[in-house]
Amino acid sequence: MTEADVVVTDYILAAESVLFALLLSRRASSGHGWRDPFVWFFAATGAGSLAGGTVHGFFLSGDSAMGVALWRVALLSIGVAAFCGWTIGAQMLFAEATARTVRTAAAIELLVYAAVILGLDDSFWVAVTNYLPTTAFLMVAFVAAYRATQDRNVAIGVTGLASTVVAAAIQQFRVALHPVYFNHNALYHLVQTAALFMIFWSARSLPHKGYEAVT
Repeated sequence: MTEADVVVTDYILAAESVLFALLLSRRASSGHGWRDPFVWFFAATGAGSLAGGTVHGFFLSGDSAMGVALWRVALLSIGVAAFCGWTIGAQMLFAEATARTVRTAAAIELLVYAAVILGLDDSFWVAVTNYLPTTAFLMVAFVAAYRATQDRNVAIGVTGLASTVVAAAIQQFRVALHPVYFNHNALYHLVQTAALFMIFWSARSLPHKGYEAVT
């Protein structure tokens, strides 16, 4: 196994994400349309982490067709998670007609992103560039919801989303606790694990608070 630190932290992130998806799927929907996108957000994140961890552990050389396929599955899963983020933010911020327009635009963007990953460039920076705007959009939605409700659970979600930006910076600038035993990818996963927990904590309360669109 290569990069054991990355594999273990990726698999932990995958298990956490799948658990969050299952827990949210068992909660009653409020009719606001946020639960299912959150379920798919965590499910896609889990699938991406599982595929990415497998690549880092067993196909890191890059000369295997299976490794290439798994890597692209990981990046496409991140794209699906980003699409879910646009959907959630639109549902939180806008009336249904506008939210539907945002979902349509996000779906088109997802197709373009998939075409880039499959046909042009499957570098991780492409995935980071794709999901950072989604993160910013979700932060706007969560901040607006917090200003409308003063709910501490929503504030926790804002902190979680900000932490995903920190995690991306750690990965892109290659900040490591140790260059061999705990590299920048492992630290990225560790921060993401905490960030996703905060987002989950906020998400589990959102469908039951009766929030309305806040803008």
